Order: sequence, then structure tokens, then C-alpha cells
Amino acid sequence: MKVDLRSDTFTKPSPEMRAFMLNAEVGDDVFGEDPTINELENKICKLFGTEAAMFTPTATMSNQIALKILTNPLDEIICDRTAHIYNYEVGGYAFHSGCSIRYLEGERGVFTADSVSKNINAEDVHKTITKLVSIENTSNRGGGKIFPLTEIENIKKVCDKNQLYLQLDGSRLFNALVETKENASVYGNLFDTITLCFSKGLGCAFGSVLTGKNIHLKKARRIRKVFGGGMRQAGIMAAGCIYALDNNIDRLRQDHQLAKYIEQQLMLCNFVSEILPVETNILIFKLHDNINDISFIEHLAQNDIHAFAIGDNWVRFVTHLDITADMAEHTRTVLAKMN
Repeated sequence: MKVDLRSDTFTKPSPEMRAFMLNAEVGDDVFGEDPTINELENKICKLFGTEAAMFTPTATMSNQIALKILTNPLDEIICDRTAHIYNYEVGGYAFHSGCSIRYLEGERGVFTADSVSKNINAEDVHKTITKLVSIENTSNRGGGKIFPLTEIENIKKVCDKNQLYLQLDGSRLFNALVETKENASVYGNLFDTITLCFSKGLGCAFGSVLTGKNIHLKKARRIRKVFGGGMRQAGIMAAGCIYALDNNIDRLRQDHQLAKYIEQQLMLCNFVSEILPVETNILIFKLHDNINDISFIEHLAQNDIHAFAIGDNWVRFVTHLDITADMAEHTRTVLAKMN
């Protein structure tokens, strides 16, 4: 069996999701006339208690639109050093928005309200204007760590006091919500905009939604158009997202359980020097210096297990809806034999 632990982006739409998409009613979304797109956006607004929502093909596009509508050129964005918008979106904050990044040295992607306060630029002609704080929940490079809600609330107070916007890269937010059992509407009330992604653990081939206040989303539609994201009969795409919302959220707990099950075996492996504690569906662990990470990845591949080396001898496993209990057991067996 092939066990693909490289990313939860490797999930494939199920036959049931494909059938649901096949029967989607469609129209022209640029004219606001695609009923399935409208249904998805309304569904998200109801879930998060937000005023408006907008479908995009990818979460990177949603993130970049959010940065663009909440900032002006020469502004500065505060985020964690490991943030997706800083590391994996090709410098889009500079290319699209003309902004700089002030990154914070948080703990596994989590930073504090105090650190935000200390990194807000004073009014000075020599300095950029601090305008936006971006949070990633869960944190990819933090090993799927959940950003504590209490700290988000503290950061929100700092943002309000200093007239800063607050954006959430919630590409894996549903992983956090099923684990904490928090209400999605709490997040809708805290953030100016929220990016959601459906092409990871929720199993869609594509799809993201940006949600937030009307004033921001009205501008977002213009930016989506100039980014080339104005689509026509896109209800076929949105239908998969609706199916995922209705069927694939609660089952994320299974992914978390399998990740923790594999973690138990990694704790027994003498070639592993450190493991980031598993909270959701991402396992990140470090190999001892005498083990080459590329050779390790190649050995796993010879046993039909595919993983991702992220640098400095750190390796990432990601569980998702296409990883079964048998696959997790096979992974544990192979890891045990490598001792």
C-alpha cells in the first residue's frame, strides 16, 4: 500500500464528493449568480457569524487578497517567523501589497500580545507603518500547533488599542476547532478577515473562502478580479466545499488520533532526537545528526511511505482522510524495524 504522509494536500475527492459536485447548480459567479457559490458563502457566514464571504480557488489567493485589502504600500505586517504568508507565498506581501514583514520569534508559530506591542513602529518618517497582525492557526511549521484562543483575544486588544487589523490564516482552522471544541463564531468576532482552506484535510481538490466584514469583502472582490480569480460557473468547485463542510469536519479527529498513534512509535525510535508534541494532524521530528534526512526519506519510500524533509534534519508527517489505520500501522512497523 502507498502511504502518502507528505501533506494533507494529497487528499483526493471521494466518489461521494465527486457525485455531489457533478449535480451542482451553476451560474456566473462574477455576476453573483452562481447559486452554489452563494450557498457556500452564506453557509460560512452563518457558521462564523461574519457579514460576508468570498470564494477563491486557493488559500494563498485568499491570504494575499486579505493582505492587500487591509494594508497600503509602505505598511508593515506582523507575523511569526514560521508563518505561511512569510515562508511559502513567494513574497506576495511585497509583490502584491508593497509591504514589509516584521516577524516575531514565537514558540511553534505562537506569539504573544506583549511581543506584538513591542514591535509596533512608532510614528517616524524613517519607518514603515505597522498596520496588520497575521496569525496562522494551526501552525504548519509549528507541527500543527493550535494558537491558544486566550492569547488571540489578548492580541486583539492590542490591535484595537493601536488601530491594527487582525487577519487569520485559518487554512487548518477546522483542525483546531474540532480539537478545542470552540465555536467558530468566536473567531468571526475577533478577526477582520479569515482565510479558510478546503483542499487539505477536508478533502477537496480546490477551494478557499475569505470571510469577514462587508467593508473588507466588497474591496476583496475587486482584488480577486485583478488577481485573475473571478470565475464563472464555479459552483462545481464550491459544491465540493459544501460537501466537505457537511461531512468531513468531525472526522478530522481521526487524523489527529492517527498522528498521535504514529507519534507513540517515534518516541521509541533511537534515530529520533526530538519530536514536536502532536496536537492535530502534523508530526514534525528531528533525526540524530548521524542520520541523513534525505537517505531516511528514501528508505521510507522504498517501503511505500512518502514523507517530507523540511531542512536541518527535520522530517514532517501529515495524516489526512486518505490515511487509514492500516497505513498508520504499516508506518509504525517500518519505523520500528529501522531502530
